[in-house]
Amino acid sequence: MYDIIILKEGYTHLEPHGTLRACGSITLLKGPRHNIIVDTGNPWDRETLLQGLGAQGLKPEDIHYVVCSHGHSDHIGNLNLFPAAVHCVGFDICRQDEYLLHEFKQGIPYEIDEDVEIWPTPGHTGSDVSVLVKRTNLGTVAVAGDLFECEADLDCPGLWQENSERPHLQQQSRIAVLDVADYIIPGHGPMFQVPPEYKKQMRVIMIMEEHYSSSDMTTRTESPGVQPDDASTSQPTPTSQPKPHVSISP
Repeated sequence: MYDIIILKEGYTHLEPHGTLRACGSITLLKGPRHNIIVDTGNPWDRETLLQGLGAQGLKPEDIHYVVCSHGHSDHIGNLNLFPAAVHCVGFDICRQDEYLLHEFKQGIPYEIDEDVEIWPTPGHTGSDVSVLVKRTNLGTVAVAGDLFECEADLDCPGLWQENSERPHLQQQSRIAVLDVADYIIPGHGPMFQVPPEYKKQMRVIMIMEEHYSSSDMTTRTESPGVQPDDASTSQPTPTSQPKPHVSISP
């Protein structure tokens, strides 16, 4: 069973004069076979990360995999602390200069072991990933990067949509993760439990989605929100994907 240890809780704070303070969450997955870091913060988080590992009796060379959910600077800032680990940055998986050609673009997860998978969850950028950890003492935990900004974005979609490169694709990725996760560690906020009503098929209303009438070409904009929808919808549901047969050993 994996222990889920949040070494740094991500945050976003608006500052005066049009500035923003933000940093992504840093998470340690401590398991019987592998030690995994998910997102490494920014370069100024070096000591925080090292001290957090030390508190768990670990050194950088004890880390087998480092997964960065995407390539933004507040998530990849300390990759160089782990030269011995397998690195997964978005859709790229490598150890030193050896790259694994894995089909994330085809929707196929990468299996680290029987309890940990890396899922392709694009939308915030075109190549985001999330780490799904099964059979923890909390059930299934998704370490999701900026797929979810924070718990509040479940009801305030503008919190994630305004930073999304491909919001309709991110919407589908969010629905897939909500369906299977019991808890989510978001990119910029505390871990939260997935409300039971979000286990149903969801219909996510996009803030700026426009609908045109063929008769008068009038335009309306939907109100923001996420609504349970018991009726059949066109949203995709997660499907079982074939497991990869090739890996890079840490």
